[in-house]
Amino acid sequence: MSSHHIVREKQEPALVIANGESCSSELIGQLLEWSPFVVVLDNAIHRVMSLGIKVDVLLGDFDREIDLDEIEQSQYPIEIIHTPDQDKTDLEKAFDFLIKRGFPAANVVWATGRRADHSITNMTNIIRYKNKLSIVMIDDYSVIYPLLPLPATFEKWYVKGSQISLIPIGEVTNIRTGNLLYELNNEKLTLGYRSGNSNEAAEDGIVSISYQFGDLLLMECHD
Repeated sequence: MSSHHIVREKQEPALVIANGESCSSELIGQLLEWSPFVVVLDNAIHRVMSLGIKVDVLLGDFDREIDLDEIEQSQYPIEIIHTPDQDKTDLEKAFDFLIKRGFPAANVVWATGRRADHSITNMTNIIRYKNKLSIVMIDDYSVIYPLLPLPATFEKWYVKGSQISLIPIGEVTNIRTGNLLYELNNEKLTLGYRSGNSNEAAEDGIVSISYQFGDLLLMECHD
């Protein structure tokens, strides 16, 4: 499975493959078509290689036994980057790497499922990169990305009934929405107390979301 559809390096989003639950072959195939640069995290490399995916960068702390020589030979040319810093997750290190290399955006797969602690950490940690890298986390059931506070306003066209959840990371204030079934009018959401889970587009058309302060994730979900 080639990752090189039309190579527009640093124009299309990089694809980061983490080590959580695998997504469908259809989804990863679609993402590979538009991601000419592929970063794989640590021991996920064996699962990725079994799918015939060509990898550009292997990154991680390599705290488990891994045959780097074999990987280098089978994936040549590949850049292998050892990142032993234990204060950051491998996914955070991948984001730092992409920012340093000048990438504007990244799609992330295999970052949810399996271990719950890894899933919630991966989903919430993308917040800290919202001003440096455009990140979209994708699995077979969800598309997750951070929104920016005012003066930015999120606007996107949705089909009526599209499921949209607004998940605050901490406290988010002065939220206003348009074309949602359950509108928010200058309201506050707080993680663990009140979230905007399982909302939906009220009609076909533009959904708008803005807020004043805090960190807000948008999740487009389907069963």
